Amino acid sequence: MRHLHQCVPQGLSVLGDSPVILDLLAFLVLAVTAVVSAIAALVVRELVHTIIWVALFFVTLAGFYFLVSAPFLGVLQLGVYAGAVTILLLFGVMVTRKRIFAREAATGLGPAPIALALLIVVVLATAASTIPASTTQITEYPVSALSYTLFNQYGAWLLLLGLVMLPALAGAIYLVREGRE
Repeated sequence: MRHLHQCVPQGLSVLGDSPVILDLLAFLVLAVTAVVSAIAALVVRELVHTIIWVALFFVTLAGFYFLVSAPFLGVLQLGVYAGAVTILLLFGVMVTRKRIFAREAATGLGPAPIALALLIVVVLATAASTIPASTTQITEYPVSALSYTLFNQYGAWLLLLGLVMLPALAGAIYLVREGRE
């Protein structure tokens, strides 16, 4: 997005009326895509379709990271969440259910969870309106410091987390597989 800014003038006239900044336009497109994909993931009836909507939501979050000039976090979001977590969810669903595209694998929400979600959104919006606006602008962050902290200081904990999650996944597959006695 930053390279596009260098090629196009700062304010781009749309329909000859008002200047639209490309960052704002990209943010609005990403925001609408994120909200629509999150809502679709909640209300869709098929489990595989839910996972696909969640994957689209993860990709839009990566777009937000790229938009705020955090490419390291954007690539991590794409690789870890949009890639690995989505594949893991699809793999887990396909291993545990034989008729994955059938109606018996249906998900979806009733009116009570949707009402609760709307209540939470209203409470968060009210709380966010009371937070004072910050005037400090962050221009960059040291990627080397982030990676050093993540992989040196907390590297053993990340490895331990992976080792704990592996038997948990195997146990979940064992518990939900069909035909067990």
